[in-house]
Amino acid sequence: MKGQLLSANHAAALAATLAARANRTGRGFCSGVYPITPSTECMEFLCAQQIEKGRVVRVESEHSAMGVCIGAAAAGARSFTATASNGLAYMAENCVAAAGLRLPVVMAVANRTMGPPWNIWADHGDALMLRDLGLIQIYCADNQELFDTVLSAFRLAEDQRVLMPAMVCMEGFILSHTVAQTEIPSQEQVDRFLPLTSVPQQLGSTPHSLGQIELPAQTETHRMQHHQAMLAAETVFEEVRGHFADIFGRELQGALVPYRTEDADTLIVSLGTMGLTAQRVVDRARERGEKVGSLRIRMLRPLPVAAIAREFAGKSRIAILDRDISLGFGGVLWGELARLAQAPVVQNYLAGIGGGDVRPEHLERVLADLKGRRQSGTPVNVEAI
Repeated sequence: MKGQLLSANHAAALAATLAARANRTGRGFCSGVYPITPSTECMEFLCAQQIEKGRVVRVESEHSAMGVCIGAAAAGARSFTATASNGLAYMAENCVAAAGLRLPVVMAVANRTMGPPWNIWADHGDALMLRDLGLIQIYCADNQELFDTVLSAFRLAEDQRVLMPAMVCMEGFILSHTVAQTEIPSQEQVDRFLPLTSVPQQLGSTPHSLGQIELPAQTETHRMQHHQAMLAAETVFEEVRGHFADIFGRELQGALVPYRTEDADTLIVSLGTMGLTAQRVVDRARERGEKVGSLRIRMLRPLPVAAIAREFAGKSRIAILDRDISLGFGGVLWGELARLAQAPVVQNYLAGIGGGDVRPEHLERVLADLKGRRQSGTPVNVEAI
């Protein structure tokens, strides 16, 4: 392994490049790309790489970018793309198609606020828009984690028990443009880690169709098969983590990242980089003698329900942070997780929506507010407390 100073955008593209080369004795690699801030540098980096038996196709829209990936994966090739925000919204129709066709496309998403009004900064709402459509979703908190997860997403998505698209998410600018030392494995190691891509339903010399009209009973069957495969992805991901450690000699972060939770009575729950800020606040609280812990959710689909419920058990107060909002309801993560908690207080805090800073002092205010509550209330904007 060697260290390189890379932005998260470049780390994602380099992981995709190594994965592409690892399939050179198989059906090769193909990527469809179209630029949108803040993911453009990922595609630019990918376009500059030399990939044996591979091609990066520059298209006229995000919709077409995923269309290229669908065609590539349907032909049995390894495929990757990247996007953000309204680009992901424009791509959504083909994301549904890729998921329904059970094609293992890997996609890096630089999370950005949906517009208008136009805003190019971080918000998880773009990726969360697709959470119910059959794509795996994993959220990252630093550049190394992003590189490792993009690389691992190919093995996860291409596993015969899974076979569906995988989204690997990083917050726009907070991660996408931040440069950090990142350990990069050799091509030989990646070749050992990633089996050749095998898509059993791929188009070829034997005539058959993909995406044909179905009767209701057939659709019901296929939806349940997809649902079972999504549930299986949690177990497969644990297997992937084992292979990752064996070959690369270090840990791939799991579906959940608990921090000082064993004896905690208060828990801060989050997605992405807010989890690292929460860990600093936990350390400060511990110095004051307060039993506070942090739980960072990495995998939102499939949602590791049983593991989250175990982490929630015995906690008296839980703060769930959301860098997003489901308008008229509250935070999406809170909506997903509140039902799993038995704590007297499970409070939603909206933080950093539209890319605002989420600093330790913001989370200190969250803890103070949470401590003063006897019951849960409506979602609270952190800036208002």
